[in-house]
Amino acid sequence: MAHATVYVGCTVPQLLRGASKIFPSHSALGVLRPFAFCYCTVNGTIKSKRKMDHLERTANNFRQEVITQAKVCGITNESETVKRLRLAVANKDFTFKAGQWVDFFIPGVSVVGGFSICSSPGLLEREGILELAVKHTVHPPAHWIHTECTVDSEVALRVGADLHGYQGGKGNGHKLGTVKLYYSAKNTSELLFKKNILGLMNTFPGKITCCFHVTQQRSQICKELQPHVTERRISEKDLEKHVSNNTSWYICGPPPMIESISKLLFNIGVPRNCVFFEKWW
Repeated sequence: MAHATVYVGCTVPQLLRGASKIFPSHSALGVLRPFAFCYCTVNGTIKSKRKMDHLERTANNFRQEVITQAKVCGITNESETVKRLRLAVANKDFTFKAGQWVDFFIPGVSVVGGFSICSSPGLLEREGILELAVKHTVHPPAHWIHTECTVDSEVALRVGADLHGYQGGKGNGHKLGTVKLYYSAKNTSELLFKKNILGLMNTFPGKITCCFHVTQQRSQICKELQPHVTERRISEKDLEKHVSNNTSWYICGPPPMIESISKLLFNIGVPRNCVFFEKWW
């Protein structure tokens, strides 16, 4: 039976990390494999008055032992608040799977960062390049990337959340049929990787579709995006049409957004074991 997948999020580097795993092609972009997320419930969310740092929050997650040196070889502005970092990795034994993050070590900065990888394993294999998309915050590693990092800056990386225990595709009783992405941001300039997403939609018509939502748009929306943009928040009405026994839901965004969308999904009858997300902050 065909299986539908719905992604709901405020940021989408995860979506773009491995479409070749699901839809074989020469593209280096794609859809995050389901096992990169942790299953959680709203009632099971752990709350703390003290904000945990990355290493503390992920202390129980498996990670590779090897720490690899890397050099910044490119910095571009994906939006006013997000920088894309290109890192040259010389170690030929350094590998990762779609959906993994890296512990990010910065000389002179005591706090270790944790950033999702937004490039594909194929780019690393072909060019020795790994990419991160980092939003500006006051968190020391992100702040360093936005204010001090330059081309040729040297850092160190360690791959986290290895998927060594996952038996992909065995006994799950279905194959992926379609993917629907609901992607919300303040305005179209904050819709990261929108051109890549439109390219995927054109490459896989009917298989991958996207609805962009913007909440504070002040300028004219370009013609290319207009057919796909709605100027309001993602609503219950948008999502309820996809509720079925064969739909999995993946949520990515800040914790308040994750909790709000999770509650919305439970209210419209989505089983809790069909809702997946990860929390980074």
